[in-house]
Amino acid sequence: MASGLTSEVLDLLSSSDEPILTSNAFPTIPFNSIKSALDRLGSREMIIYKTIDREEAVLTDEAQDIVAHGSHEAKVFEAVRRAVEGLKIVDLPGIVGKESAKVGQGKAFKEGWIKKDRDLLKANTDSIIDTSREQLQTIQRTKTADPKTLADLRKRKLINLQKVISFEVTKGPKYAREFVKEETDLTAEMLASGAWKTVQLKPYNFKSKGALTPAGAFHPLMKVRHEFRQIFFEMGFEEMPTNRFVETGFWNFDALFVPQQHPARDLQDTFYISDPLTADKPRADPDAKGPKSKVSYDEYWENVKEVHEVGNYGSIGYRYPWKEDESLRLVLRTHTTAISTYMLHKLAANPRPARYFSIDRVFRNETVDATHLAEFHQVEGVIADFGLTLGGLIGFMEVFFGKMGMHQLRFKPTYNPYTEPSMEIYAFHEGLDKWVEIGNSGMFRPEMLESMGLPKDMRVYGWGLSLERPTMIKYDVKNIRELLGHKVDLNFVESNPAVRLEKE
Repeated sequence: MASGLTSEVLDLLSSSDEPILTSNAFPTIPFNSIKSALDRLGSREMIIYKTIDREEAVLTDEAQDIVAHGSHEAKVFEAVRRAVEGLKIVDLPGIVGKESAKVGQGKAFKEGWIKKDRDLLKANTDSIIDTSREQLQTIQRTKTADPKTLADLRKRKLINLQKVISFEVTKGPKYAREFVKEETDLTAEMLASGAWKTVQLKPYNFKSKGALTPAGAFHPLMKVRHEFRQIFFEMGFEEMPTNRFVETGFWNFDALFVPQQHPARDLQDTFYISDPLTADKPRADPDAKGPKSKVSYDEYWENVKEVHEVGNYGSIGYRYPWKEDESLRLVLRTHTTAISTYMLHKLAANPRPARYFSIDRVFRNETVDATHLAEFHQVEGVIADFGLTLGGLIGFMEVFFGKMGMHQLRFKPTYNPYTEPSMEIYAFHEGLDKWVEIGNSGMFRPEMLESMGLPKDMRVYGWGLSLERPTMIKYDVKNIRELLGHKVDLNFVESNPAVRLEKE
């Protein structure tokens, strides 16, 4: 197809010095065939062509019926005109059809073609000009009309606008009527016979793109996750195991000093498991190695219960009847802090400075919208050491977020059940020109730490943020559902660039 088309293009150009328009010269030839032929001639400088983009109006099926048989209002007028004594309104659909009667009657009234006399329709004139039909006939020939007419016909769903790409072609500096075949390979036979001296060799196209190599691609979330992991590893952190999506209320709430009547534990905020409903009390992992905690799991259970009911370790507690069944209910974890609590209890067996982090999925019973999902990823860091202070936490946050390119930070006091003091972290976003909340932080409460057996003078920093928010900002994603879930565009996943959080 392309080889035959190249000859046709050259023949057309030879007959005139004027440029040719492919949409007029080759209206039925597929776009790819035309483009292939023009590229072939253009690479040899036999032609010069430029791309022309324009919109064409295309008639819908209803519009094509109007062109063939007249508009709805014209059909109504003809039916009324033929009825000399007038046409009953109820009889009109049976003559012109329900659609024509519904649409055309009002239009005919508006144009003044017909009038109503009690229950009869009567003609108001002897002849009409079917403007709608004439407009559509013109568009069928020319593919265009004035903007007002096009807008009106689109509103009536009689036309669609579609983008059409055509090419304007002129003679090139090496134009010739005959297309000379170019050899792509220099063969041994050409060298032996000397034919290489006379053949025309095809020049290399150094601007052509290579064929795409099918390959997998990292999701944008995974690229940003990798950057976070590198930052944590650079700062001496150890990654926590996060393979338990299902937790008991004990690890997810109670061990974190979250009262059992807290709103976060309601059904509208948390996903509870229906089968099985509950789990056993916390117990030691039979495969666990290393020293055992100074506080056994049974003792830890009782300590948590006491802290909630009557208080301990300097706290007066929440003073309510703590229920074991509520603590053993199974939930989809609402935060990875449940893992941090488990790791800190293990640390109590050998209290020492430690740094832990985790990045994994958590679940909340949220209403799904452009910025919220029922599941997302949480980035969490924990630092345990002796003599830590709030000033040290602020200083560490400045270093940590500075590695992500966030250097303007603000800290705002807030409340968390398991940290005191607690702070929300804000960073100035230059693109949005405003302060944006990027995380939450605090120092874990003594009631939480001492009940698991950690020394009285040990302090623990904790902070967290979502993985989705920095990813959305970095890749300019406006709707979180385009980043995670069934609406993700695979082309976006394959084509998005690598990410460096400290760079724009």
